Amino acid sequence: GSDPICELASSTLRYGPSSTSEVGHDLAYMNAKRILLFVDPHVATMDPFDTVLSSIEQHAPAGHVLDIYDKIRVEPNNDSFKHAINFMAEQTNNHGSYDVVIALGGGSTIDTAKAANLYTCYPPDDFYDYVNPPLGKGLPVPGPITPLIAIPSTSGTGSETTGVAIFDDVPTKSKTGIAHRRLKPTLGIVDQDNMKSMPSSVAKYSGIDVLCHALESYTAIPYTARPSGRPASPILRPAYQGSNPISDIWSLHALRECSQYLPRIVSDPAEDVEARAKMCLAASTAGMGFGNAGVHLCHGMSYAVASQVKKYWVDDYPKLNSDEENGHGLVPHGLSVVINAPSVFRFTGNLDKSDPLQKYSADRHVECATILANARLQRRGNTGQEIPSQRAIRDQPGNALANELLELMHELDIPIGIRSLGYSEADVEELAKCTLPQHRVTKLSPRQPVDLEQLTSLFKEALDM
Repeated sequence: GSDPICELASSTLRYGPSSTSEVGHDLAYMNAKRILLFVDPHVATMDPFDTVLSSIEQHAPAGHVLDIYDKIRVEPNNDSFKHAINFMAEQTNNHGSYDVVIALGGGSTIDTAKAANLYTCYPPDDFYDYVNPPLGKGLPVPGPITPLIAIPSTSGTGSETTGVAIFDDVPTKSKTGIAHRRLKPTLGIVDQDNMKSMPSSVAKYSGIDVLCHALESYTAIPYTARPSGRPASPILRPAYQGSNPISDIWSLHALRECSQYLPRIVSDPAEDVEARAKMCLAASTAGMGFGNAGVHLCHGMSYAVASQVKKYWVDDYPKLNSDEENGHGLVPHGLSVVINAPSVFRFTGNLDKSDPLQKYSADRHVECATILANARLQRRGNTGQEIPSQRAIRDQPGNALANELLELMHELDIPIGIRSLGYSEADVEELAKCTLPQHRVTKLSPRQPVDLEQLTSLFKEALDM
């Protein structure tokens, strides 16, 4: 039968400027002698890295050992995960287990640390044992893993609060991940000072990912209507439960903050202290929302868009020679998500309001569109920019939400339509095929069924918007 229960799993969060400097005290409290620090190579040249090092030096237990791993790949893949796993496993075999793992960087760094930690603590027979089905077996994590302290340097993925680690699977040209509550960091340190050196494009795409986390988790199928129903044991309740009253609180907070502060952080990441403070907290609250409710089609479709792109790069994102030789571009994760969003919400918001469940979902699209429209009015002042009436939004909730997203994308100078990434009609079917296996998220769409035919038409619509 339907599941009447929802739960909130989340990491401890510490929030505020200069909170990074406290990490050494945490290590002392944990009596952590063997420490492994994962750091993004770009962040390793910045102030936050020095802050972490000096805090460890000053406060960590006497005689501690600090190892550093900095071979992080932005948008990690199965090879980069394996490289990190081998490093941690080798160090552990030669010198003993670590007492704590620290990750300093964006989602790519935090996710790499989660994977290395899991595979070192409980080495599987096969790399794909823990990976989400259908690509992997989705085996549960057998026990607790080494405590992880996550210190994000972007206001984006919310990985510091979730039990999810995402990677590109090169052999199948798809994006997948590992998801289990035990992968959650023990502590997330959310410090707006660490986002100071974020380039504008990183602020833009990590921030738009936050907005999509909030929109998708709030509009996901309600937890009571999740097809899998009530599990035999609470241990088996999926992390992605569907929209639920606990997640809603976090998702709505993130949506409101994002609609107001995302344009500001993009125009001035270094100097707009207020926007930075608001956006880095919004990233974490959105993580608490979607980490328990899930995301749906914008993310579901993003994995194919990101992993099949041939030639596309964005300023301030790394351009790897090896990728260029292999004919693989890099679409920032947030861009690969939001570029599908107008097409997705036109579909998910176009519902039969005589059905109570569908009316419930339609009302949520109305609420999201209204929040975005009001924020747009506030930002632009009265420049003759009318916002649609409540009646117009209620009449076509999906279109209204899609139009508000397009307005925001224009304002932030975000490419519109996947044709701008180099895709054409000829690619649509392959993109749809590669999205089918993402049923962990596609089944959370408030409008069903999401089959090959439906996905094909969604990608077709996403070509130009």
